[in-house]
Amino acid sequence: MNLENKKINFLGDSITQGVGTSGKEAIFLNVLKQNAGLAEARNYGISATRYAIQKGTKERPKDNYVDVNSFSERFDQMDDDADAVVVFGGTNDYGHGDAPLGCFEDRTPDTFYGACHYLFSGLVKKYLGKPVVIMTPLHRCSERSTFACTEEKPFRTLREYVVIIREVAEYYSRPVLDLYAQSGLQPEIPEIKQAYIPDGLHPNDAGHQVMAHKLEVFLRSL
Repeated sequence: MNLENKKINFLGDSITQGVGTSGKEAIFLNVLKQNAGLAEARNYGISATRYAIQKGTKERPKDNYVDVNSFSERFDQMDDDADAVVVFGGTNDYGHGDAPLGCFEDRTPDTFYGACHYLFSGLVKKYLGKPVVIMTPLHRCSERSTFACTEEKPFRTLREYVVIIREVAEYYSRPVLDLYAQSGLQPEIPEIKQAYIPDGLHPNDAGHQVMAHKLEVFLRSL
């Protein structure tokens, strides 16, 4: 894919929004814009958002809280004229989302499986003939869900979410940049955490440089 003068929409969470960086110019998508000569790198990142719709917790019951910012609920608000779309999320579905994983047959955004289907199929239709690239979550420290483990809801691993993202993206024949497997950013290694992901979750400027390079190489290969 030739990147010069292209317009790319980036749908994501706090990492895409730029939490952990020194400023907008250090966010991976703006680094990519500068390095690759993009015409536009549109940032649709909103902190704490997920693929799936939030069901509501004891502190925020569903009747009093509607998650209008899930990827599934807001992807159709992105500009239509993008030359490509990059989706980067899933870590919040794992970390503090309360939607069930569901099963591959799900097609509504009430489960994680269903939200992946709903989002990917919707993007394919909205940007027909254009690349829709999926990036898997990065590793994070303490890869266990923050929700309490119960007999009905056992602890889930981040890798489970990564596998589902890969599986559904493959179904729609969408290219996947597997940052979980190939980014080199594993914050459980103290030296890597200090250099690239100081809080164990959000990459700093150096971490965003790594992601920008990985993404540029990947996009150029399409």
